[in-house]
Amino acid sequence: MAEKIIKNFSEPHRLVLCLSVMPTVQVVVGAQWGDEGKGKLVDMLSGDCDVVCRCQGGNNAGLLIVLATPSLWTVAPSFFTLCLAVLFEVDELTAMGIKDIENRMRISERSHIVFDFYQEVDEQTRGHRLLGTTKRGIGPAYASKVSRRGLRLVDLIGDWDLFCEKFKSLVEFYKHHPLSVFVSPIFIILASSTFLQLFFLPMVRDTVYLINKLAHGYNHKILIECAQSTMLDIDFGTFPYVTSSNCSVGGVCTGLGLAPSRVGDVYGVVKAYTTRVGSGAFPTELFGELAERLQSLGREFGVTTGRKRRVGWLDAVVVRYAHTINNFTALALTKLDILDNFDEIKIGKAYIDPETGATYPTLPSSPDTLEKVQVVYETFPGWKTDITKIREYKDLPSKVKMYIEAVERLCGVNVRWIGVGEGRSNIIIKSS
Repeated sequence: MAEKIIKNFSEPHRLVLCLSVMPTVQVVVGAQWGDEGKGKLVDMLSGDCDVVCRCQGGNNAGLLIVLATPSLWTVAPSFFTLCLAVLFEVDELTAMGIKDIENRMRISERSHIVFDFYQEVDEQTRGHRLLGTTKRGIGPAYASKVSRRGLRLVDLIGDWDLFCEKFKSLVEFYKHHPLSVFVSPIFIILASSTFLQLFFLPMVRDTVYLINKLAHGYNHKILIECAQSTMLDIDFGTFPYVTSSNCSVGGVCTGLGLAPSRVGDVYGVVKAYTTRVGSGAFPTELFGELAERLQSLGREFGVTTGRKRRVGWLDAVVVRYAHTINNFTALALTKLDILDNFDEIKIGKAYIDPETGATYPTLPSSPDTLEKVQVVYETFPGWKTDITKIREYKDLPSKVKMYIEAVERLCGVNVRWIGVGEGRSNIIIKSS
């Protein structure tokens, strides 16, 4: 019997059959420190997909995507912000005319619940370590997950008495927290938890089983968005100024339970310049009048926090590093129109040790080293032309093409999409 099986797998038509059922799974990943415009690419690609997923994070990522396709499913990850705030978000979608949410949205039963006292911990920690978090309680919730104290959605919809017992144990821990965290009365939180239980029950599923079942067939097209971005990844980002999850392509596997072999195309989203919120090294950062101009033109204020974003020139070292981690199929270059009226534009192409003059082969792991690097720039003439109405690559001014081609050359990845304005139609598709 074993010899027969081996023989069958060695036949050419058997190999073709295996290849023909490979899933169509696309992943969208930010290649910088977030706010690159991933939502626009997700919005565009989702029109041709059956399922759209978030693989990690919570409401610390400010992104709203309206999915008008009636048959489209959305899947929430194995870590997701589950709190009363989500109820208002669902109500807002309903008010906007998005129908049948209960049957179109699926939330993982493995999702961890973010309680109000997690946000309290986040706020109190603010005075101790200015890491630039969104103060939404995500870090403390992840800490509870890793310490195995956290409560999941499967606990909430299961045995109520057991949930109450686990919850009281969690409350007791935070009542004795060194930061003197205020915890709302238990009966108030449990009352809201009861409401959440009833509200989310129709949407809760074993999404690991569901997504793998859907991915197994060739006809199911799945689009996955990694919240935040590569440089904020807990393991590969500019630690400790990072988020609490894996927001590079590896988060697809750990967050949704998909095997690496199921992942197909991975698209990196890169803003035509660089922005960052909060603290941490930023080698190409700009200051003064030039920075203020870029902030104003790009409306660089955080969606979630409202904080003014730090701005700088595009950093090819960062994007190359993100490409190393994610192996991008292609790039989406966003907000290129913001650079329309600059006399000259720069791209940081290398880092040099200011003491030895040696060039760093890749992004330094040490935050102290990254703070001190000297950036080598390549300078390009500005095009001083409005490109927001252009829809064909061939119609772009030669100086714009020069900049795009330099991005491809310095980052090592082809650009497939070019954002030239805020609207859904303000995008140019560049043939490979």
